[in-house]
Amino acid sequence: MKKFLLAVVLLTATAVSSVNAQSLLRWGVKGGANLGKLDGTGYQDGFNLGYHLGGFVQLNLVKGFGVQGELIFSSTKTKTTDDFSEIYNTGNLEDNGKKISLNYLSIPLLANIDLGTKRLKLQLGPQFGALVSDKKVFGAAQNAFKGGEISGVAGLWLQLPIVNVSARYIIGFNDVENISSVTNTGNWKNQSIQLGVGVTL
Repeated sequence: MKKFLLAVVLLTATAVSSVNAQSLLRWGVKGGANLGKLDGTGYQDGFNLGYHLGGFVQLNLVKGFGVQGELIFSSTKTKTTDDFSEIYNTGNLEDNGKKISLNYLSIPLLANIDLGTKRLKLQLGPQFGALVSDKKVFGAAQNAFKGGEISGVAGLWLQLPIVNVSARYIIGFNDVENISSVTNTGNWKNQSIQLGVGVTL
């Protein structure tokens, strides 16, 4: 009986050890450049330099596959065109050529897929963002942007022994415009390229 119980304990310990080895939990911090633009009528085309900063948690579920969750603060800058007030009939010339900072608190939920080696991973998944900056754009009256957005993320993650390097493209799925009083304005969608460096603990 004692030998049987000892065998059960050893098998259980082995199984738990195997699960822990495969379900490796790691976390860290990351930050870097945020090249973003607002794709919409009335805004200047081209990417503008911003930044992002945050933390992440990785869970390796099975060999070659895991998941990663992040909490990221990102800042994107854009600028209205010189005829912005005419396009949207705001009646305020100060809205022309106005610099705007869009600051988001984002939560990417990504799948990590090894690309032939555990150090290089393909990352895919959705991102949920909440706008935390001042949303007032048109003069001092109207809120031009919705409070949240849903995006898609695709990129690469290079995991070195301590340092990690990432590059990803993020495209907004939903219209972030919040001007119900103006029709036929087209969609406003965020796009960004994030280049980051971090430390994995």
